[in-house]
Amino acid sequence: MGKVFAVGVGPGSKSYVTETVRKTVENADIVVGYKYTLEAISDLIKDKKTHVITMTDQEQTYQNVKEELGDRSLVVPFTGDVNFSESEVVDRLVEIFGDVELVPGISSIQVAASKARVPLDKSKVITMHVTTSIEEKKLELQKAIIDGQNIILIPRPWPKEPKKHFMPSEVAFYLKNNGFETSKIPVYVFESLTNGKEQTFSGFVSELEGKEFSDLSVMVISQTKPESYINL
Repeated sequence: MGKVFAVGVGPGSKSYVTETVRKTVENADIVVGYKYTLEAISDLIKDKKTHVITMTDQEQTYQNVKEELGDRSLVVPFTGDVNFSESEVVDRLVEIFGDVELVPGISSIQVAASKARVPLDKSKVITMHVTTSIEEKKLELQKAIIDGQNIILIPRPWPKEPKKHFMPSEVAFYLKNNGFETSKIPVYVFESLTNGKEQTFSGFVSELEGKEFSDLSVMVISQTKPESYINL
C-alpha cells in the first residue's frame, strides 16, 4: 500500500500552511478532506484526485480510497494541527490504512493564545470538539477556573442535537448554573481565525449568554498575571 499522511494545514489562511505540509501535499497523488480544510490548500491540489467528505460519508470514502490506493500516496488534511482535537479520526485512519505518518500544523489555539497574550505553558487546554461524552471535560473546566488557570477551550457545535451543542453560550450557562460568578470571569472568543472573516469578542463570560458564534470559535479565559523575569 502507498504512503498515507495526516497533515495539519493551519487555522484557515494559506499563509499558515507550513512548508513541510506544502511539500507533503504537493507530492501526494490523492487528497481526502472536508471542504473548509481543503480551501487552505486549494492552490496545491488543483491537479490531484480529490475527495470532498462530510461526517456522514467520510467512512465510506476512506474505505473506497483504500481499495484504489495501490502504491500511490494519500494525504488527509485537518484544520489546525493534526495532533490536537483530531484523535478520533486519526485513530480510525490508522485502523483502516495501518501506517499513517502525522505532519503537525499550526493550531487555532496557538493563534488565540498569541492574540490574548496567554502563554500555553500557563494554560489549561480543553477541547470539547469530540463525539464522545464531554462531562469529564466540563469538570476539568470547572477545576481550572477554581485553580486560577488560564483556559483555552474549543467548544462543540452540534445544532442538530441540542443536548450535545456546547458553544460559548452553553458554556456561560453551564458555569453560572454551577455557582460561578460569570460576570467576573474575563473571556475572549475568537472566530474564524486567520481566514479573512475573523471576529473577536472581549468581555465577561456572563455576556456570552444567548450569543451565537461561528463553529470556528476558540474561547480564552485569562486568569493569571504577567510575570516577567525581572520580577522573579
